[in-house]
Amino acid sequence: MAEANLNNAIEDKLKALEIATNNAGTSTGTQWYNSGASFVSSSPVDGAVISNVNETTSEEYDQVVIKAQQAFKEWRTMPAPLRGDIVRQFNDELRRLKEPLGKLVSYEMGKSLQEGLGEVQEMIDICDFAVGLSRQLHGLTMHSERPGHRMYEQYHPLGIVGIISAFNFPVAVWAWNSALAWVCGDVTIWKPSEKTPLTGIACQKIAARIFAKNNLPEGISCLINGDYKVGELMTKDERVPLISATGSTRMGKQVAQTVAGRLGKSLLELGGNNAIIVTPDSDLNMTVIGAVFGAVGTAGQRCTSTRRLIIHESIYEVVKESIVRAYNQLRIGNPLDENNHVGPLIDKEAVKMYLDALEKVEAQGGKILVEGGVLEGELYKSGCYVKPAIAEAENHYEIVQHETFAPILYMMKYSGGVENAIELQNGVRQGLSSAIMTNNLREAEHFLSVAGSDCGIANVNIGTSGAEIGGAFGGEKETGGGRESGSDAWKVYMRRQTNTINYTTQLPLAQGIKFDI
Repeated sequence: MAEANLNNAIEDKLKALEIATNNAGTSTGTQWYNSGASFVSSSPVDGAVISNVNETTSEEYDQVVIKAQQAFKEWRTMPAPLRGDIVRQFNDELRRLKEPLGKLVSYEMGKSLQEGLGEVQEMIDICDFAVGLSRQLHGLTMHSERPGHRMYEQYHPLGIVGIISAFNFPVAVWAWNSALAWVCGDVTIWKPSEKTPLTGIACQKIAARIFAKNNLPEGISCLINGDYKVGELMTKDERVPLISATGSTRMGKQVAQTVAGRLGKSLLELGGNNAIIVTPDSDLNMTVIGAVFGAVGTAGQRCTSTRRLIIHESIYEVVKESIVRAYNQLRIGNPLDENNHVGPLIDKEAVKMYLDALEKVEAQGGKILVEGGVLEGELYKSGCYVKPAIAEAENHYEIVQHETFAPILYMMKYSGGVENAIELQNGVRQGLSSAIMTNNLREAEHFLSVAGSDCGIANVNIGTSGAEIGGAFGGEKETGGGRESGSDAWKVYMRRQTNTINYTTQLPLAQGIKFDI
């Protein structure tokens, strides 16, 4: 696609999403604020400036919180199925605007168009889930030890949910949190990544139209923008009982300490260092597909990206040869061109971390199998396009022990039984996603057993990358322990309350205690 045609296409998408070329960055719904200093949203696709966005000031933030508190008082009293219907209407708009929003995600973040559209589809899917959930926010009834008493548990909304999202999934993770929080009766304040603010503005405009159309108050869906200092306004704020933060382990530790210091709740989705175990009983074609997509999809900028390939020594050379051959067929370029497999990294800082990692793996004893490097030329003028690389390495290398958010795959051998491979896989600080490629039932079951993978996600014969809405998403260890999306993840957005009703004329005490007056 020629550059002029690309820019015209993006302008068309912005118009479809009702976004002007310059936008305020703070919103309580249809009301926008713009007193803060401006910063630039630029595309890693071509380096072009897309928009200027205003940073949220502390005064604007306080106004947002006050509006959210006021909205919560009304929103929480609406029956959950009616809240679900609002989410359904929001979902209808996402379906209508899937193509322009997906294209904006692709252009602002740099992921392939298919992945940009797929991310909007994740928003649609979680809204579908949330609409059904709105009629299933169940409690639990149990028998009382006292005659004539009934005991049960119920769940109530928390209040304001603060959402801090990362650049790599600029809209889906917000929807995972917001759709569930809304049907639970919470209101939300979202701080998107300062690297992808325009997609946040687009989503806020879509949601605001739905709430306004239903004569609902400002403050149910709020947006703030800026760097980590703006995020700190929320993490330190006792008026925000839950912070859901997605990002690096370093960031998550800071959020956890700050929120815990005020006895708030945090939901953390942090780094991954994900591995695929390849056993002698694996299907080679499935292994290659799962490993290559897992390693290079979104240019290696997924928390579930495949970082390590742990291969049995008896098949190591065959698997290595097949993976290297597949890498030589990858097409790198404009992610809006559906013929390309790999787009750019998010910015030049990410490129530097990628180059540093390649230097370190060699310095620590690794061997480069597929050369990396930065691509040059008119097609790559943003300076953010890099070559997916493969290195032979050992699990104990310091660089392998850390997550590098880039398309670098580390290959290593294991010998003996699958338990040795599992030990290698678990031998990192992170615990998000894991996979095993095998047609051996015993190996698969061992991998999924209590002595198997220590990750929050464990897959058999699929890769590490991606997850379905129906299951809870999250991980252990330095991944933070949070769970989002499906299953019973909704419970984190609510407070549990135990109730006892005495329907007799007597007041018996628990444990048979006598207290006569």
